Amino acid sequence: MTITELEAPVLPFAARPQDSWRDLPARQQPDWPDPVALRRVLDELAGARPLVSAGQCDRLRNRLAAVARGEAFLLQGGDCAESFDGVSANQVRDKIQTLQQMALVLTQASSLPVVKLGRMAGQYAKPRSSGHETRDGVTLPSYRGDAVNGAAFTAADRTPDPERLRTAYLTSARTLELIRAASEGSSADLERVHAWNRDFVSGSPARDRYRGPVEDFAVTLRLLRAFGTRGDFGGAAEVFTSHEALLLDYEAALTRTDPFTGGRYALSAHQLWIGERTREPGGAHVEFAAGIRNPVAVKIGPTAEPDEVLELVRRIDPQGEPGRLTLIARMGADLVRDRLPRLVARLAAAGSAVAWVCDPMHGNTVGTPSGHKTRRLDDVMDEVAGFFEVHRALGTHPGGLHLELTGEEVTECVGGSQEVTLGDLPRRYETTCDPRLNRSQSLDLAFRTAELLGDGWR
Repeated sequence: MTITELEAPVLPFAARPQDSWRDLPARQQPDWPDPVALRRVLDELAGARPLVSAGQCDRLRNRLAAVARGEAFLLQGGDCAESFDGVSANQVRDKIQTLQQMALVLTQASSLPVVKLGRMAGQYAKPRSSGHETRDGVTLPSYRGDAVNGAAFTAADRTPDPERLRTAYLTSARTLELIRAASEGSSADLERVHAWNRDFVSGSPARDRYRGPVEDFAVTLRLLRAFGTRGDFGGAAEVFTSHEALLLDYEAALTRTDPFTGGRYALSAHQLWIGERTREPGGAHVEFAAGIRNPVAVKIGPTAEPDEVLELVRRIDPQGEPGRLTLIARMGADLVRDRLPRLVARLAAAGSAVAWVCDPMHGNTVGTPSGHKTRRLDDVMDEVAGFFEVHRALGTHPGGLHLELTGEEVTECVGGSQEVTLGDLPRRYETTCDPRLNRSQSLDLAFRTAELLGDGWR
């Protein structure tokens, strides 16, 4: 498949975005060695078919407005960094199935619709703490994701190559096709999803703990059908996509003006987020996000100050529109109870309409004697519990979870009812960047979060 095969001159989309962000400092951008080749690829992308539609972005913004109002819950999950060779029908199906199973458990516990948002079909670029890596006296550029360079520690692989942006676009298009097939196929049958959960519980060492949420499915099914009747919940088949808007040239090339509303949309994904390393209120990433109509999220770490977060809200969501802005707290289990309350309280006092979501992954990464990075499921759950405790105490809505997970039984994080130990890590450690929860651990987390959701939190 080529970009030209995906061209669709059906609607008169503008080929270029507003460029105010180009005058501001942009962190974490690759040092492309061939600007002529970069321009050629970006020009092709600017004329290519958008990967998603403006209407779909608007529908997600409406769903997230319900999250911001406390009327829904967000489940966002997928790979830390997708790889070009990691796209197969089975892999995509397994991720979608895992999200569907988790969402059903969370709905059963909360009696709320769950918005499913994949870290999929575009998560091909990663920020790095250093621009270069040294091994055995050899220094090369850091691996920045498959959209920029290769993971192998060779000069050829580590040289940024703009042709990879074309591959990122085409691989995203292929992944979206597989997502549609997986989410609209047999896995969209809620009774089938429930049967998968029942099978998981029956085979789990924690079956006695998890049995409750799967016993009253008839009540849950009536609830889900009522959501669908009202039009505020798309059932198991509705899965949106998201990724970090790191490579601004790529995002700008896929930005279009909607001919019906005049709004500008970054149509590489339904939602884009800004990471902890690029969220300066006066930086290019925030300026870019302020100029698009997509729902936008921002990662908020433990060093964030209330005034800084308020300024981010002012710049990205000046109208206070529910669903427009999601703040993803990534504090770490040790800091969430200390650092998060002042941020949530300050924004609540200011009348902010943001949705708050918990990323319990990035603040809980540790090294191991074997040299692997890992995360302990107990630490991940402790941060989730702290997130809920903060919102309960303040009377605000704990709006959702943002997770790095896969539908496969990898051995990258430790713990879980089907326990992965430190000694198991080398067995199936397959991530290209940070460790992900495997399918069993993801379902463990869903059932344990269900206990928090069902514990009088509203």
